[in-house]
Amino acid sequence: MCDDLGFERLLGEEGFFARLLGRSPSGGGREPLYGRDLPVVLLTGGPGMGKGRLLRAVRDHFATKVPVIYLDCGSPLYADRAEPEQGARSAATELLAEAARRLCTWQGTGGSFTFPRLFAGLAMIATGVAEGTPDAVAAEVERYEELPQRQRLRGFAAGDFWRGALRGAMRNLVTTLSGQTLDPYSASVSTALLDALFASLAPRGRTELARIYGAYPGAGGQPEHGLRDLAADFRAGGEERELAESFLFRALREDLEAAHSGAVGWLRRVGRPAMLLDRAETPLGEQLLRAVLTDRRAGQRDRVVVVATARRADGGAFLYGGLPPREVPSPAEFRPADGVPPVWSRRAEPGADRAPLADGVLLLRMPLLTGDQLRTETERRQRRAEPEGGNNRRRVDAAVARLSGGRPHTVIRLAAAAATFRMPADANDRDILDAPLRLAGDDAPERPVADVLLRELILEQLPVRLPAEHHEHWLDLLTHLSVAHDKECADVLLRHHQSGRVHRLTAHHVSQLLTDTGWPGCERHFIGDFGLRQLLVHRLYGLLPDGAAWYADHHLLRDHYAGRAADDGDPGGGAFRSVVTHRMNHHLVSGGVDDVVRHLAVTLPGRPQEWCAELLEIAQAPYPGGVDARRERAQGLVAADGPALRRTVDQLLHAVWLCEERTRPTGRETARTLAKLLDLLSIMEFEGAGRLGRTATDWSGLAENGQPLLRCACTDQLARRR
Repeated sequence: MCDDLGFERLLGEEGFFARLLGRSPSGGGREPLYGRDLPVVLLTGGPGMGKGRLLRAVRDHFATKVPVIYLDCGSPLYADRAEPEQGARSAATELLAEAARRLCTWQGTGGSFTFPRLFAGLAMIATGVAEGTPDAVAAEVERYEELPQRQRLRGFAAGDFWRGALRGAMRNLVTTLSGQTLDPYSASVSTALLDALFASLAPRGRTELARIYGAYPGAGGQPEHGLRDLAADFRAGGEERELAESFLFRALREDLEAAHSGAVGWLRRVGRPAMLLDRAETPLGEQLLRAVLTDRRAGQRDRVVVVATARRADGGAFLYGGLPPREVPSPAEFRPADGVPPVWSRRAEPGADRAPLADGVLLLRMPLLTGDQLRTETERRQRRAEPEGGNNRRRVDAAVARLSGGRPHTVIRLAAAAATFRMPADANDRDILDAPLRLAGDDAPERPVADVLLRELILEQLPVRLPAEHHEHWLDLLTHLSVAHDKECADVLLRHHQSGRVHRLTAHHVSQLLTDTGWPGCERHFIGDFGLRQLLVHRLYGLLPDGAAWYADHHLLRDHYAGRAADDGDPGGGAFRSVVTHRMNHHLVSGGVDDVVRHLAVTLPGRPQEWCAELLEIAQAPYPGGVDARRERAQGLVAADGPALRRTVDQLLHAVWLCEERTRPTGRETARTLAKLLDLLSIMEFEGAGRLGRTATDWSGLAENGQPLLRCACTDQLARRR
């Protein structure tokens, strides 16, 4: 996998991250973006957009020049480390301690860092160990022994006023309480620890410790009270524990800020330190983001660059204080294709200290691959000799482009699988999904690339808020929902496929979960991402022999809308103009082609414009597996019975269907076919026929240029990527 693919402009010597960090990958200084009040940068994009890959690339490009720490908030490692002593540790404290330990050994310009402020808080929390004895507390505190002190560097004894704090605290604690029998969490333990901490500090150290922990909520400027309250809140759990953990994150950032400020720090350190938080949509990541955003909204300033991932396009619901995002001023955003990062500043009007947290973020929209980048990636993986003219390569390029939509991870996987794949002459793009792929370093046998992508994009990136009882069948539900258009359509499928379950998801729930996961929406397709929908359609057709699961789902929806039409008199609404049109769409793709042709032939006279709109809605559907005879049928090469109107409508339906499915090339040949058939209809003897001549011109022009005849959010994206 090419780590920089699609990120070249962001990672370059003059790129966004060089300016954000104040230093280039080669070590040159850069005028820093923004000022003392930094935004939190959120990389927004759904699965496969490369958010984690970009964070790792930032680390790899810059970490030898400026202190850059990559942390995976979704890793179970931190909770596992906390589990043995849940009264003295948590996933948050373990992550913060991990970040500090890595920076304690950083060897770049200015040398390693110390974290005495963070250490003091962690040491107090250590008094909550299960045994509560001096020896148990001492053992817990010793886990953080490297945080408040470091070796001399270039003649400086950095952090002199903290020197000896740990050693003195441990010695005094053990000496004072050795041999005594104490209840767990006895005040004597915390008192001894506090006395040891403050007694071993120089006056400057005591003043600094008083400044930060005297500001703990409710401490009233008394650092001893602040540290005691911190430990008590941590032991209390719930929101109180979250308050304590958030304050520890502030302490860590204060330690980093202290290392850069003052005459010594200004002379010895360059650029800005950074924390890169991957999978920050998890509860742990969201908690850390909430902490830093709340602090900065309240006026706390530090130079720590915080870059985190966000699946949702709006950055996350927690940013908006419970208000719908549309009712809150949109956060600043940066699209790398724009070139120049936006000007950013926090709002200064009255009440800004109560503004939604979204006011403190900059959304960096993860870039889709350009056409040139996509072609370069597929071409470099082609290992077989190309036939004359490169037809196979061009066909593979087109299939990868359409199925991926430019989503980097999907491009990389499809391009690798297609390295030795030969596209059949009249292949559907979905044929490439059966191409075998073996991942680097994977001892498992080759698997179809579709299976690899479904595992990586869905099973390994389940919605954060998906209840555990739905994890096992989430992929199956999405597979069946690939044929749904709107929420009513989706609810019909969900009721059927969750029959007998105590806990059920509704279409509203699933739609919200897809949004939270970063998948885009579409007004005409319930699964709004074209590439994801094709993966799921491909899986649905293969669930049972001969596409039985596919046909069953479409028959279920066909029958539902037939009943709706009979009961409600065919009202409009939803993704279709009418329930009859909706019914015909599902009937078309489940074996009812001849019925649909008869319906269209009967309903055309007298209403050509409405009829054309209905034709497009009916034909905007995937084609089932098996031999595809649509092109031949559109060209009149398949014998058909009936009068001329019906035969011509039959051909036109199949030509439009080819154009609207968007999974095979059409181009000039299909455009000519469309124009010819509409022109034929326009000279027939029925009311309104003449008005079809303009439609012939419009549709053929769109088809010749690969544009959709019926636009929607997902087909618009495909059109823009041509």
